Amino acid sequence: MTTGPRQIDPAEHRYADELAFLAAADGGARPPGWRLTPRAVVTFVAGSGGKPVDGPGKKKRVIDAKFIGERALVERCVVTLAGERGLLLVGEPGTAKSMLSELLAAAVCGTSALVVQGTAGTTEDQLRYGWNYALLLAKGPSREALVASPVLTAMTAGAVARVEEVTRCLPEVQDALVSVLSERRMALPELAGIDDATVYAAPGFTVIATANLRDRGVSEMSAALKRRFNFEVVPPIADLEAEIDLVRRQARVTVERVGAAYEVDDAVLETLVTVFRDLRTGRSVEGWEVERPSTVMSTAEAVAVAASIALATSYLPGRDPLSLLPGHLLGVVRKDDEADQGRLLAYWDGALRRRAGTGAHLWRQVWEHRDALEA
Repeated sequence: MTTGPRQIDPAEHRYADELAFLAAADGGARPPGWRLTPRAVVTFVAGSGGKPVDGPGKKKRVIDAKFIGERALVERCVVTLAGERGLLLVGEPGTAKSMLSELLAAAVCGTSALVVQGTAGTTEDQLRYGWNYALLLAKGPSREALVASPVLTAMTAGAVARVEEVTRCLPEVQDALVSVLSERRMALPELAGIDDATVYAAPGFTVIATANLRDRGVSEMSAALKRRFNFEVVPPIADLEAEIDLVRRQARVTVERVGAAYEVDDAVLETLVTVFRDLRTGRSVEGWEVERPSTVMSTAEAVAVAASIALATSYLPGRDPLSLLPGHLLGVVRKDDEADQGRLLAYWDGALRRRAGTGAHLWRQVWEHRDALEA
């Protein structure tokens, strides 16, 4: 267990003061097992819109939005969880599906730690239960020797279990969720005749799963499992200014966490995010057609590039931030297909060159560093 400083705190620790404030501020009805009212959960995730929330003792507090997206999407997610129905968040990589899942779990049940990371190597035991083999050999099958999965723990506690990248799990592993979500119980046949051989889900239990649209064909979900979830598509951030603000905030947190100074001009950030949006959508802000790379130009990648530029200017002073941009972009686009380097060059020689030709000083500077793309 880590007792010293941590790189990243879970949402329930990072926003503990806000969660406590909202719990005391809203005395409305709560679904079984919930720490906050559904209305307060929406406010925690989507923010209070700049307006102060009335709390106990005449205290007031503005709640900042932690998830940048449609409030209606957050409201639908909360209503799904209030009905104890499974929630599946789908979308392109880097659209904050996991972050939304974490925030919802933290607000609903006070912990986001009951999570299974889906991979090709995820086993059925990781969704059901395993055994402490030392105790199993010494004492035989018993509740003491049983090692509960995060899903089983959530069932007994009436909490939210999270399954990340569920479509990366093999079909037989995914099938373990079908009975859990339909019958709300899990059989423990090894304990038959020894102990209670069935665990029933406590009120409040549900599952939030995430799935990457790019990996849809890895292990397609069965129709039976799909019926157990409400699907919500998490789209990329639509508003340019909102995306710039998010990239700024997240990059600043990353840089300051390691003790470096964040000194990236907003104009550089706007340039970075604009390039990402042009390549992501296949169309420039002016309406010019752009060939999209096969790599997803996600907001999460933009945050990583902004943080890298900030760290370089902090630790390696004297570097022009704009001169660093092409090299980092090349590193992003070449992750999946080396041919994307040519697509990035085509963007540089097309839309970006036309933009530089309009007299925009910053874009002319970016254009002048084209040689870095041919490395």
